[in-house]
Amino acid sequence: MDLSVLRIAEPRFARTRGVGGLLLVLLLASCGGAHRSNSNPPLPISTTTHLQHATAGIQTLQGWYDPASGLYQTTGWWNSANALTVLVDYARVANTHQYDSELANTFTTAQAASQGHPAFLNRYYDDEGWWALAWIDAYDLTGRQDYLSMAESIFADMTGGWDDVCGGGIWWTKDRTYKNAVANELFLSVSATLANRDSANKSTYLDWAKKEWLWFSESGMINSRNLINDGLVIASGAAGTTCANNGKTTWTYNQGVILNGLTELSKAAADQTAIQSANAIASAAIQSLADSNGILHDRCEPNCGADGVQFKGIFVRNLVRLYSLSPQPAYKTFIIANADSIWEKAQGPGAQFGQVWSGPFTASNAAIQSSALDAIVGAAALENTN
Repeated sequence: MDLSVLRIAEPRFARTRGVGGLLLVLLLASCGGAHRSNSNPPLPISTTTHLQHATAGIQTLQGWYDPASGLYQTTGWWNSANALTVLVDYARVANTHQYDSELANTFTTAQAASQGHPAFLNRYYDDEGWWALAWIDAYDLTGRQDYLSMAESIFADMTGGWDDVCGGGIWWTKDRTYKNAVANELFLSVSATLANRDSANKSTYLDWAKKEWLWFSESGMINSRNLINDGLVIASGAAGTTCANNGKTTWTYNQGVILNGLTELSKAAADQTAIQSANAIASAAIQSLADSNGILHDRCEPNCGADGVQFKGIFVRNLVRLYSLSPQPAYKTFIIANADSIWEKAQGPGAQFGQVWSGPFTASNAAIQSSALDAIVGAAALENTN
């Protein structure tokens, strides 16, 4: 999306209502919270593991967690869903349930608090998709059926965004002014993921996932370089309505969300062509959106506003999920390189991480921190894989 769509001028924050040796112990003791300075230097990478790095970073992230709202201070509604997702992913890698109470608190409190939305529904279909995926992830960790049921009720609302304009697809918002990549990628990801978890309704969710991917793959949003642009330009004329790739920025998260959707679709439908498509997009993104050292960037850096600072972690998180079915060595190398660069070059006081992963560190907040943690937690997940 261009900067107006990115809403730099009107960040989502504005519309938000409202493991481990002695070295690790010393680091965590010095962290305390996200806002406390730390005069100790970062631990050298040779003496710590990615899981230890993740533990330190999660400790800092949780310093921004507000139990009264169930959300994360310093960031917005959809960002909090992503922060919750990396918290769940960390808990799975660390084999811990220490944050289950925070998940339960957010599940109830974020719906009722002044900054929240009942049933996790609002006017943005992409926001709804992020929360649906967060609760599916929480279900996978805890087995709580109400989390999965919430994701299903969110998805039911998302289906209301589908119509025949441009031949299908869902709108970005309930105002129905823009059909974009991220909302439709999330629609694919949620439907395919639910198909793999609700056996009683698998056929319904799988039908939606297949329908979405067929439409998306033919929509024109995937360009000739196998990168996904932000959305469609819709024009009405004498010949009728035409829809075409708008040529807007190939944001990292648009290359990422699709990877999980296609991975889950491949599992649900036993469809290897979905993985082939995912690999083409992932490889193009790594080649085109990373610097000469293999470190991922968005073009808005170093001033990506409230939304853009979240994007890169979403790509890496979903690349890790693609790796689970397509363990290409290049993916693991890329994920670990980015995690290491964050730790070595973009780390600030108190295990805070910056938005530019090649450094230097300037500042952090919950969105920046959780995005960086997607890479570090992903590296921890892959640490002992071949």
